[in-house]
Amino acid sequence: MRMRQVHSNLHHSALADWWAGTRRTDIWWTLAWFDIVLRYRRSMLGPIWLTLSMGVMIAGMGPLYSSLFGSDLARFFPHLALGIIFWTFFSSMVTDACNTFINSSHYLKQGYFPISLFVWRSLARNLIQFGHQIVLYIPVALWAGITLSWPVLLVIPAFLVLIINAHALGLVLGLICTRYRDVAQIMTSIMQMLMFLTPVFWLPENLPGRAKYILWNPFAQMLDLLRTPLMGGVAHIHSWIGILVWSTLCVLAATLLFSKYRRRVVYWL
Repeated sequence: MRMRQVHSNLHHSALADWWAGTRRTDIWWTLAWFDIVLRYRRSMLGPIWLTLSMGVMIAGMGPLYSSLFGSDLARFFPHLALGIIFWTFFSSMVTDACNTFINSSHYLKQGYFPISLFVWRSLARNLIQFGHQIVLYIPVALWAGITLSWPVLLVIPAFLVLIINAHALGLVLGLICTRYRDVAQIMTSIMQMLMFLTPVFWLPENLPGRAKYILWNPFAQMLDLLRTPLMGGVAHIHSWIGILVWSTLCVLAATLLFSKYRRRVVYWL
């Protein structure tokens, strides 16, 4: 009976296989929480270290970079704080996605598990870490005197778009990096380069005319959609257009790769 059940599960459609992992929030959320707990076991402060370490870095870099760029600290400080917080979230999701299935090999080798479950586990783990860090925005916003209005609600659809992209990219990178292990190192190098090509530490208006093309990279557009409303502004329309095009391509790539190669993951581990 068990062998027949495994055989049946492996021959589910791609959509059914994806939904089987997605709907088990109890499993992937618990696994994600245990990942955080185990990482900080025997630590007195536990995950609070995520908040403290990020807070110290922002507090140290804010006045320094404000002086280097000749920017007003009250305006630059929340820009930098949100930039670092969101970029840490982006970077962590991408690098974790590369090892999603590799780090879950002991589960995948022991029995049938929908592989989308482990992508959600990686995403949930990063969401927990992000939750410990985004709280730093509150004291920064109060100190800078940021006034929020109705456009701040645009953060909600922007964050939903981010989750869709993160899950799709997790499937793509998880499959590719499981088959070709060198890709993980390539992605780490790419993310380090993109950090300087994305307005994390600098202001977009400081760019000369021809250099503004770098703001069309999807991470810059996503950062604009998330950070600008939290600073009391409205994101550029080209950021919405660009990120929606990118999201469509990313979801299509994830659908094609997941449909074709999901059954081979366990043989690549």
